[in-house]
Amino acid sequence: MWQRSHKLVLGLYRATQVFPPTERYGLTSHFRRACLCIPANLAEGCRRATAREYSRFLNIAEGSLSETAYLILVNRNLGYIREDAAKSFLAEASEVPKMLNALRRKVQEGMAR
Repeated sequence: MWQRSHKLVLGLYRATQVFPPTERYGLTSHFRRACLCIPANLAEGCRRATAREYSRFLNIAEGSLSETAYLILVNRNLGYIREDAAKSFLAEASEVPKMLNALRRKVQEGMAR
């Protein structure tokens, strides 16, 4: 899961390299931060001391993934990302949350014991 979200980050970073210079501090920056938060929260969460903390970081990663998916749509609609690239990014962005949600549920089940 971390590897897939890392791959998504790399693809999105490459895609933003051709964004208009006027978006450097707007959409480009926001888009990069949102997607980067996904694997960053996975990495940080797995090193937390309790399952409750880990679950919280997984939830934050899920939120960042939803934000990233929306930003893919915005950038596609503005013509900053090609349609075929957006479809590929969105397909990946729809698979990772399934894995995140399953892992978060498993961690939370462990907390209930």
